[in-house]
Amino acid sequence: MKKSFLFLAGMLALSCGSSKIDESVTLQSEEAVKFDRSLMEVPKKADDVNGIGSAVNTSQNQFSSADKVGAIMGFLASDELQGRDTGSEGIEKAATFIENIFSKNNVKPYFETYRDNLPDYETPAFNVVGVVEGNDPELKNEFVIIGAHYDHIGLIAEENGDKIANGANDNATGTTTVLELARYFGKAKTNKRSIMFVLFTAEEKGLLGSKHLSQKLKEENLNLYAMINYEMVGVPLVGKDYLAYLTGFEESNMAEVANSYTDETYAGFLPKAKEFNLFKRSDNYPFHEAFGVPSQTFSTFDFTNFNHYHKVGDELSEMDFGHMANLINKSIPVIEGVVNAPTKEIKYN
Repeated sequence: MKKSFLFLAGMLALSCGSSKIDESVTLQSEEAVKFDRSLMEVPKKADDVNGIGSAVNTSQNQFSSADKVGAIMGFLASDELQGRDTGSEGIEKAATFIENIFSKNNVKPYFETYRDNLPDYETPAFNVVGVVEGNDPELKNEFVIIGAHYDHIGLIAEENGDKIANGANDNATGTTTVLELARYFGKAKTNKRSIMFVLFTAEEKGLLGSKHLSQKLKEENLNLYAMINYEMVGVPLVGKDYLAYLTGFEESNMAEVANSYTDETYAGFLPKAKEFNLFKRSDNYPFHEAFGVPSQTFSTFDFTNFNHYHKVGDELSEMDFGHMANLINKSIPVIEGVVNAPTKEIKYN
């Protein structure tokens, strides 16, 4: 997702290099839950995950909460991480934080360590990759990847005394969603297929992390069933009867399958996503190219509900943690259904 466009002539809903959101985009709805530091204890450093590794709540609808989401977001989008630019000290802290959550919740390293290094990047850069092995002797050999990018754009031109592009919505929200799903499956162990949880680096540099890992796994002949990606899910859609939209909606039956596992419409079609070809502009796309299997992204940024894209205003205060917890809780039966189905239900059209 790395080309520049004018907003309604090409601004992208998902992370895309140097493009900016036009000032005409309206603010998110007033009902959004705002970040309040008095409501929760935010981790102060990467190895302080507090209650994030607590015992799993067996009720999917109550598993995540605004407080749990806020605790993770409060670290990932903090000024301490300086915008999580690839190869920076800040993203190193984010990676350590992610690794600690994986370790605390029985998510094992997929490789020798959690870190999958990019060999040709000018400074140390790496994806963070964990796995929860499937519990079925046959289906465990099939993999579903759940991913999001954890990098952002670092320090940018100063605005109102602030130069840190914190990247709360883009994409600490997707990262938090993946971490909460990893916490659930790492504790519950309900998955028949194996689940690989991946936080990608260098998405903002041209999908470099996902391009590297997709090729690496293809060379290893990974039996990949599907890749499900989360991007910019920090604020609710406006005036929609579905929870999130799916990029490449018409490419597969993934939305139909997802909706079959929920009691409300989980995934829908956003015309703007098709107009700007968002299917090709996030970390799902390299897996589509390498494996030719359903690889798509869920997002809730709809071009009207957030106007701080790649700006210093992409802060915790703009995020709706209640919405995020609801999305995570509604995602659990979707992922559980996909990884436990006796056959590969999701197919490209």
